[in-house]
Amino acid sequence: MIALSNVAKHYGRRALLVDASFQLNPGEKVGLVGPNGSGKTTLFRLLVGEEKPDDGEVLAPKRVSVGYFRQDAGEMSGRRVLDEAIAGAGRLGELHIELAELERAMSDPERMDELDATLARFGEVQGEYGQLGGYDLEARAREILHGLGFEDAQIDGDVGALSGGWRMRVSIAKVLLGKPDVMLLDEPTNHLDIESILWLEEFLKASESAVLMTCHDRDFMNRVVSRIVEIDEGELVSYGGNYDFYDREREVRAREQAAAYTRQQAMLKKEERFIERFERHVAKAAQVQSRIKKLDKIEKLEPPRKREVVAFEFRTPPRSGNDVVTLAGVSKRYGERVLYERFDFEVKRGERWCVMGQNGTGKTTLLKLVAGVIEADSGVVKLGASLKLGYFAQSALEILDPTLTVYEQIDRAFPTATTPSKRSLLGAFDFPGDEIDKRIGVLSGGERSRLVLAQMLFDPPNFLVLDEPTNHLDLVTKQMLVKTLSSFEGTMLFVSHDRTFLKGLATKVLDLSGGGEGRAKEPLVFHSDYEKWVEMTGHEAPGVHH
Repeated sequence: MIALSNVAKHYGRRALLVDASFQLNPGEKVGLVGPNGSGKTTLFRLLVGEEKPDDGEVLAPKRVSVGYFRQDAGEMSGRRVLDEAIAGAGRLGELHIELAELERAMSDPERMDELDATLARFGEVQGEYGQLGGYDLEARAREILHGLGFEDAQIDGDVGALSGGWRMRVSIAKVLLGKPDVMLLDEPTNHLDIESILWLEEFLKASESAVLMTCHDRDFMNRVVSRIVEIDEGELVSYGGNYDFYDREREVRAREQAAAYTRQQAMLKKEERFIERFERHVAKAAQVQSRIKKLDKIEKLEPPRKREVVAFEFRTPPRSGNDVVTLAGVSKRYGERVLYERFDFEVKRGERWCVMGQNGTGKTTLLKLVAGVIEADSGVVKLGASLKLGYFAQSALEILDPTLTVYEQIDRAFPTATTPSKRSLLGAFDFPGDEIDKRIGVLSGGERSRLVLAQMLFDPPNFLVLDEPTNHLDLVTKQMLVKTLSSFEGTMLFVSHDRTFLKGLATKVLDLSGGGEGRAKEPLVFHSDYEKWVEMTGHEAPGVHH
């Protein structure tokens, strides 16, 4: 359907792809993995023709339609959200706009002389539009936008009023609505909450389109894809299975590669010792030459390459009092919207609370109340004794100085700490070697998040308040963070849309939606971990059932 054949691609001296081949079959769901900078986005651009290979071929038949979601929503303004989604829905969107223009032309008295040609074209467009399912286009657009978290008022509102994250959701809707033969999805879950992620999972599984995607949500990959393709030092290596299978199989292959490399090295050393020992012995000259020729012909194995992010061993935080935070009779509203009405809640030392709830239930508002960023309209938010609070929000990225390097940022924050300890910290958060000399101004969102978390955890607080800390983090860094925080001896209150993070860390659940359908809408306080909450409620997110 769509393929690369022996493709090479370089940027300057850097080889991203070397003799790489790959084929995406009809209806197949494939995950694309590889470390940052390995060439995943370049591969997408090659497949859609935005870049040309230095060598080899990209095979994409003209009749195959491709929808590409990228991490750049572009400018959107002057339309309703609904109209923007429809307009960008590939061929169907084009036909929808043309039909509307033809209808205007047919009703325009000044264009009566064009009527015969307009009617003829209208018939052609209408036929293709109907054949592609255009007459349920608006209903499908609303369904998709609802699934991605939009309310009716937003769908009928101005797309230009949306934040960057919501514009990204419109961009996803465009691709899904167009029903292309092939969907190329570059981190589609980055800007979604857990409810929308679960909806998108089901949509893609049911879709007839072939899918090639990058994604930092392990559960999402496990449920959607049936094959993983890894970019490994310019090669494309295929694994038949989901992400968990890939993870296990990669370890097996790495061990086999390491064993083969060790065996070959031992053999080479043995042969080299023989050659060195007998190279001047006339009687052994024929054997020496034979072994030299043999060594020349042997294809030398490369030592196994492995990206390993080690959990950072941070200091034990100071011990807080038993009562960490108490909310008593707290009320908070925004205009007519009541988020909290005489709400009582408390967090004790050592507890790890995840805050769940559908859009608009006040998850971020609760964290801001606790962190002191905003005040309650009434009631009391009381922090306990001996608390050192660390608050991570997306706005926390603004504390970084774009003119500094990664190392200079940490060095300025901790001037008395040793250089090895600071390098160790940055290495744990995936800034190895020369990466610490990168300017903050050129870092991606994920790299900035890692740097803020590293700075926060170097001298750790005893109460962590985290609002979506894993946004933009890749799978390896995410696993490191879960491993690091699982040994954290302080208290945690967090919002996360990542099930790996929720399953790995949450020991208690506050469900602001009240436990979902058929339950009271008062917040549900569940004194057990996330997985038991899923068992009890029957859903992984409020209102979204298995």
